[in-house]
Parts: sequence; structure tokens; C-alpha cells
Amino acid sequence: MTILVTGATGTIGKQVLANLAGDDATVRALTRSPEKAAFPTGVEAVAGDLADPDSIRQALVGVSTLFLLVANVPDELTQAMLAIDAARDAGVKGIVYLSVYRGEAYADVPHFAGKATVERMIAALDLPATILQPAYFMQNDVRQKDALFGPGVYAMPVGAKGISMVDTRDIGLAAARELLRRERADAPLPAISYPLVGPDALNGAALATLWSEVLGLEIRYPGDDTETLEQRLKANAPAWMARDLVLMLKRYQSDGAVASAAELAATAEVLGQAPRSYRAFADETAAVWAR
Repeated sequence: MTILVTGATGTIGKQVLANLAGDDATVRALTRSPEKAAFPTGVEAVAGDLADPDSIRQALVGVSTLFLLVANVPDELTQAMLAIDAARDAGVKGIVYLSVYRGEAYADVPHFAGKATVERMIAALDLPATILQPAYFMQNDVRQKDALFGPGVYAMPVGAKGISMVDTRDIGLAAARELLRRERADAPLPAISYPLVGPDALNGAALATLWSEVLGLEIRYPGDDTETLEQRLKANAPAWMARDLVLMLKRYQSDGAVASAAELAATAEVLGQAPRSYRAFADETAAVWAR
């Protein structure tokens, strides 16, 4: 049978496809523009858009396992729920849904609350699904390059409580392993959830110190100013998205997002190995920047 990967052209989707490459599974990748797609050898590009339910129903014909990643868009919740409904109607035997770490707790953050609602739908319908709950992505900090080398600051106002950030490569690996586990099973497997977290609980000051060591520069943390960040985000993104991200950061500042030992163990279980550290990510990123 066949695995369908949504979000295939984005950061996580590309990692999922890379980890599926070379396996004996048949893989389709959903894209709005299949004629422009550049997927790994053997991956079939199929036309579709999560905002178009008819196209999703068509793309699911012959599919047995679905990777569902819905972008942060105004109708994210609707897109996710309709895709799951279509997958259920298509008779898929497994779903891997990309949710978010602590979605239920961050009820005032729109994209967290939406994902938590999708999790409730999956539970209410008793669907054979793996729910992956990644923390803040380490790779988001690639965007800190100009701030680090310019004014010498780690400019993301993550606060003082700490976040157990996760490497996007670990997300792709976990998703691929769960897709293949469900695809190879003789019958639908029970639902399960996994947090995806990193081993380091880092706050703003610690991140500034770490980047100082990695880059050999004096890096400081300028504080928890979210208003300036929101204005900067609105220069390149819709106002609703900027506000959504700022609300997330405010919760990081007030509550943190530090993983427990049990959550780290669960992450290692789904990965089949220890999760990557932030320091390893920073060292690799600095080497790329140096080139």
C-alpha cells in the first residue's frame, strides 16, 4: 500500500521524506504544484491542497497511512479536521499527526489550541493514530544569524524559565519510524502520543552564553521584549500570525516548556536513539555559516 505525506515541501515534510527514502514503502507527497516538485527518487508527487477537501479525498485513494502536517494558517483547525475525516472515509489504517508540545496547556495560543482540538477529535473517534508533540524547533534559531553577528544578541525573547527545544531532523525521523511501523502492521495499531523534546532546557541567558562559546563572540540576551518582536514580525508576516507567535512566547516566559525525564525517555523511545542536543545543532549551524 501507500504512505501519503502532507506538508511535503516544508522543513518537516522534507525530513520525513528523506527518512522514508530507500525503504520499500510506496510514498506519495502532496503538493499544489507537482510539476515543480523536487522529491527524493521514488516519491510520487500528487496534486492536492489541504484547503481543498475534494483534492484530499482524491489524493487518499489507495493510501493506507497518512502523515498529516497542517501549516499555521487561519483555517488550520478546519483543514486538519477535514483531512482526518477524509482519511477515515478512505479507510486508512494509520495516521501520524504533527501536533505540538503542551498544546492543551497553552489554551490561549491559537495554533496550540487548534492542534489540541485535533488531538481531541482523534481520541473521540478512537482513530489509529500516532500524535507527535514537538517542542520549539531548534532550526528556528537559524534566523538569529543577523542578530548574533550584528548587534551581538540572541534576540528571541524566550524568557528565563527554559525550553527543551527539538531538532527538526528528530521530528522527521520520529514521523518516518511511526509511519513505517503503522504501514507494516497487519492491522490498525492503538493510538499513542509522543512528546518530541531535546535534552537541554535553555533560557534566553543560557542561549546567549552558548552562542558566545560557539561563535567566539560576546553575545547577550537583551530581555523579554515581545512588542518590538511583534512589530518586526509584522513586516514579513500577517498580523494574526505575528500575534499568535508572540502569545506563544509570552507563555514560554511565564511557564517555560521544560521536559521531564519521562518525556525525554519517550522521545528517545520513538526515535530509537537519544535526541540531538542544542549544542550539536549550534556547532553544525556555525560551521555552515563559516562556509
